[in-house]
Amino acid sequence: MDYGTTKALSAINLTVQMGEVVFLTGPSGAGKTTLLKLMGKSIDPSSGQVNYHTDPKSHFIGKVYQDLRLIPGNTCEKTLDQAYDRSIYKSKKLFLSDRNELCRILGISDRLKLKIKEANGGLKQKVAIIRALLTKPSILLLDEPTSSLDLSNAKKLYELLSFLNLKRGITVVWATHNKDLVKSFSGRIVHLEKGKLIHSGHACFI
Repeated sequence: MDYGTTKALSAINLTVQMGEVVFLTGPSGAGKTTLLKLMGKSIDPSSGQVNYHTDPKSHFIGKVYQDLRLIPGNTCEKTLDQAYDRSIYKSKKLFLSDRNELCRILGISDRLKLKIKEANGGLKQKVAIIRALLTKPSILLLDEPTSSLDLSNAKKLYELLSFLNLKRGITVVWATHNKDLVKSFSGRIVHLEKGKLIHSGHACFI
């Protein structure tokens, strides 16, 4: 994958199975964000291809990139409620039940009336993640989702995603450069350096 004369990724050959939890690791500039965006079909590869081995219509990809894409003037509550889709939920009541439970688990129930522009980085990240989960994705791509969270909140997020992985079979690809964080969790490690795939496996590489 090239950006002008800059080669962000080189000769990446990677398969992610449905239902996997994968940690995409590597230093800043290693190509993690580019690989996530290729997986999410947010960008097209300059060479090679990204293939899904199931019908693309049979799954939905939830994406939480670093820009979060939150509207500053909206409240946290309004931001989450915009995820309501009648093709996903049989009723608004069921949607609100899911929304309230996710907010309780991640500890933001008392801050829903805050405007996004008044929220700190950690709250913004949680809102973006909950919004993505409310679309009930079969694949969830996360780019540095805990950069503004302490270890305790990071563990809550991991426990939530692990539960959804077991209950719904959701595939999670979580990009991070936090080595200590990854060592605390279980999942396959895919490690990049300078745009190249260095390691892929369950053994603790980093």
